[in-house]
Amino acid sequence: MLFPTRIRTRWVLLCIALLGLLQLPPIQAAERIESDHVVITWLAPEQFATGNTTLGIHFEPDPGWHVYWRNPGDSGAAPRFSFKTENIEIGETRWPYPARLPVAHLVNLGYEKDVAYLFDAQVADAQVGNNGNVHIEADLEWLVCKEECIPGFGLLTLDRPVAAAGEQWSQAAQATLQRFDARIPQSASQSPWKVTGAHWSAADSALRVQVEPQVEGIDLDTIEAPEAFPLDGNWVDPHAPKVERSDNGFEYRFVTLPGMTASATTGLVIAADGMAWEFPEIPVAQGALNQGSGEGVSFWILLISAIIGGAILNLMPCVFPVLSIKLFSLIQTPGQGVAQSKQRLHEGLLYTAGVLSTFFALGAVFLALRAGGAAIGWGFQLQSPLVVFFLIVLFWLIALAFLGSFEIGHRLMQWAGGSQSSSSFMTGVLAVFVAAPCTGPFMGAALGAAATLPAAYAMAIFLGLGLGLALPFLILTASPALSSRLPKPGAWMERLRQFFAFPLFATVLWLVWVLAQLTGQQAWLVSGIALLLLAFALWLGQTGSKLWKLLAWILALVAIVWAGNTLNRGFGEQPGVAVDSEWAGYNAENIAAARVEGRAVFIDFTAAWCITCQVNKKVVLDTDAANAIFSEHDVLRIRADWTRYDPVITEALSVLGRNSVPVYAFYPADGGAVQVLPQILSLDMIRELVP
Repeated sequence: MLFPTRIRTRWVLLCIALLGLLQLPPIQAAERIESDHVVITWLAPEQFATGNTTLGIHFEPDPGWHVYWRNPGDSGAAPRFSFKTENIEIGETRWPYPARLPVAHLVNLGYEKDVAYLFDAQVADAQVGNNGNVHIEADLEWLVCKEECIPGFGLLTLDRPVAAAGEQWSQAAQATLQRFDARIPQSASQSPWKVTGAHWSAADSALRVQVEPQVEGIDLDTIEAPEAFPLDGNWVDPHAPKVERSDNGFEYRFVTLPGMTASATTGLVIAADGMAWEFPEIPVAQGALNQGSGEGVSFWILLISAIIGGAILNLMPCVFPVLSIKLFSLIQTPGQGVAQSKQRLHEGLLYTAGVLSTFFALGAVFLALRAGGAAIGWGFQLQSPLVVFFLIVLFWLIALAFLGSFEIGHRLMQWAGGSQSSSSFMTGVLAVFVAAPCTGPFMGAALGAAATLPAAYAMAIFLGLGLGLALPFLILTASPALSSRLPKPGAWMERLRQFFAFPLFATVLWLVWVLAQLTGQQAWLVSGIALLLLAFALWLGQTGSKLWKLLAWILALVAIVWAGNTLNRGFGEQPGVAVDSEWAGYNAENIAAARVEGRAVFIDFTAAWCITCQVNKKVVLDTDAANAIFSEHDVLRIRADWTRYDPVITEALSVLGRNSVPVYAFYPADGGAVQVLPQILSLDMIRELVP
């Protein structure tokens, strides 16, 4: 999975810091470092004694500047400490609890005034007397920030004697160390507060944590809710959570970053009255679909939804070219009466077998990739330029065959739309491939569940979709009353067959446009040359000479291999949102910041190969009326383009319980639960989103 924006930000800052190291003058090893906007000194005794002690490294930033906590928040980086020691062992960093520091729309977690990072240490017993000195070299890296950030590097050294008389501290150093030692979070067992539960909801990407006082009967109206700071900066947003009083305590609602997988546990530091307590391993319950046995009402509702959704696919424009092929084959089925009915039923069963077999194969690939840790979704095959190019060639050849342009094309026509057993099966295979660009009503939830259900139940969802897709033709061929209403074969069928070529040509144009979204505008030229060479090869093969036919096959093979290789090399970066567009590209950090600011967010999960997506854009989302509604209510519009595989967008879809497009998610300004809209939009739906 790609790194989230916040992680990338930190890496960028660290890279800047490393580059800065090349330009900074060497800092002399010393017990005091005076750097840009910060002074760093030791908090240590003047004389050590054997045994346990506590040391501190004291940072004093200039007014308005700050350094960072272990979880730095939206930006920045925590300081790093590396020690070389003699006669002393130094433990892990102990972090005083931080404050929230707003910087523009970001929130950092750190210290705007001075802070001491503390370390438990142990002086070796045998070092009193000769050579009884403690020597420490602390290799430091830090970032001090205001609106801009300055990386710093230094070597802080310390040499002190070890004496039997005991430790000797300066009063100022000891007072400062004690002041920050009181701010170090204590263990959860010592806290007057307890965490009674944590729940993450995919509906609004929110983590809700219940905190209650240890002592019962306290009047909650008389006390303030303690502060809470997340330990996990890669999942939980650092902005202050919304706090509501509950019957027994307080509920904290943290925003989590969209597109990130929910953690099994999380950690918090709770602070009140100048003290803090750490809760490092809080189990997180998730409001997910029943993922156990797959039994129960929810699974059967999903299965029925899959069947209905598959049936509705027959009404989608992407499936129409294949349905026209199959309808043509049923009309020209030979025979009369019972014999004709049996033949049609046989074709319907084979067509259904082709559909179910292909869905089974796609489901098996889906589940295998899921088991390997990959996250994919419905339509993943059209995220490959080679698959799209294969469909372009196939529909081009079938369309030419329907026009009767070439004798060799009739064989292809018979394979695609004839009445033979093989043609019926292969038409079912083809129907599934071209149905991938469409997601109709009832399909979204069913496909989303397939990403989380156990393998057997996920496969049942895929087969349910296949059964729904094949069901109309299966019913038509199984019912003599319905099939008898089909028109009788005649001379008019030649004209009908030629007419059916034009929806196929239209599909070719659309697929070339999809290919251009995947590989760039060169797709129009490359695919056009390939189709021209294929047409020429078909014409060349009409001669009686075996040599010309061989040359025709070689030319066709060269054209396909050349075009496929060229298009695959052009599979570069994802096309972005247009600069002058009102829509922004997908960015989880920007979405989280907008939600914290109380700004509504509308996310359009889309893809170039999704016909339903393109229709919704033209008819609803990109109209002047919708733009006016979004602008009037200051809605942040996000367009998550899934034309190519994007693990971040795939993860964001899974958070919403989906793995297909289109998906339309609306986060209201009041921080309420996310609303997932139907796949078919209307302008009235957009109006109803905002008050």
